Amino acid sequence: MSVFALSLNHHSAPLDLRGRFAFSLDQLAPTLLGLRQQLQHGPRHMLPEAALLSTCNRTELYVAGPNELVRPAVDWLAGVGGVGSSALMDHAYVLEGSAAARHAFRVASGLDSMVLGEPQILGQLKQAVREADQAGTLGTTLHQLFQRSFSVAKEVRTSTEIGSHSISMAAASVRLAAQLFEDLSQIKVLFIGAGEMIELVATHFAAKTPRHMAIANRTLERGEKLAGRLSAEALRLADLPQRLHEFDAVISCTASSLPLIGLGAVERALKNRKHRPMFMVDLAVPRDIEPEVAQLDDVYLYTVDDLSGIVQSAGQKRQAAVQQAEAIVEAGVQSFVHWLGQRHTVPLIQALQSQADDWRQHEIARARKLLARGEDVDAVLDALSRGLTQKMLHGALAELHASEGEQRMQLAQTVSRLFLRNSARNPAES
Repeated sequence: MSVFALSLNHHSAPLDLRGRFAFSLDQLAPTLLGLRQQLQHGPRHMLPEAALLSTCNRTELYVAGPNELVRPAVDWLAGVGGVGSSALMDHAYVLEGSAAARHAFRVASGLDSMVLGEPQILGQLKQAVREADQAGTLGTTLHQLFQRSFSVAKEVRTSTEIGSHSISMAAASVRLAAQLFEDLSQIKVLFIGAGEMIELVATHFAAKTPRHMAIANRTLERGEKLAGRLSAEALRLADLPQRLHEFDAVISCTASSLPLIGLGAVERALKNRKHRPMFMVDLAVPRDIEPEVAQLDDVYLYTVDDLSGIVQSAGQKRQAAVQQAEAIVEAGVQSFVHWLGQRHTVPLIQALQSQADDWRQHEIARARKLLARGEDVDAVLDALSRGLTQKMLHGALAELHASEGEQRMQLAQTVSRLFLRNSARNPAES
């Protein structure tokens, strides 16, 4: 059993390519089942374990199974995104064994995030694990990997200052808007979507008390719920074309597979605004706003990737804590690798226990027959113990007699360690 991670993230891939591999929460379980069927290897108990993490910054596939599944997994993910395997691997990478564990622990701890130390990724990873568990694709090995990653993340969070003074995407959006508008209390802000990211951004904007805020969401009820908490107006997505021109700032983050705001809609909005500038932030992957909108003279459009420079500037202040966090991660990796190594010996241990039990049953059965014939109890017990010890030593003694030279010396040392652990004198070292 091996563990590998196939990662496509903001370090390695551009926004539009990441958009091809974005999965909504309700897509995770059926996608994992489809993957497992594609990777099925041998009998049912050998079905590979799999989990899928998909956020605006990354899509990562974690698999526990035979090493030969790496190539099929790459081919499968490339097919899902509609690109060739070689094109995918130009912007993705595969990590195996300890490297895969290290990556998972760093992701959970926020060390691999665009916002160094941000806590949101941990919740997203936990949700991904829950979806894999409910789909029945998690398994013992990945369960251990992720539970250990959660423990490492908790220790990093409580033992270091990695998350101190973090500048989030939400805060960066407000900072950018403040550079364009002199007074944020005089602008009207539209938020498209009602998920966690929009709630974070809206909360940051609300602290600046803008003149008006509105929430547009596909499900009006959910939009109204968020709008109520923020004292904002709730809109339907269908109302956007007629209302877009009213807003100075537009921040969007939905799970839509296609853009919600096109070039034509923004051009009409600008005309109605008499070309007063519009500030737009598209936090969605895939995009919510057509990229051509950025070419308009009076629009300032920013994507997730555009915000990276701002959020990374605060990272320099936390570099002192990074080394401490990396040490915690490394300790977790070594612990997991040790556990995984022990898992590889489980079949051997089970076979040894089964063999010893067979010997025991055989000797007990023979002893009972001797007792039934009236044999002396002490003699029967002596015969039972001799029979067991002879069976236990037979294989080792036969190998010693059959070996020669250096091989015999190495075997003698191994036998001494196995059978003479408590002996005061080790004959193999004489």
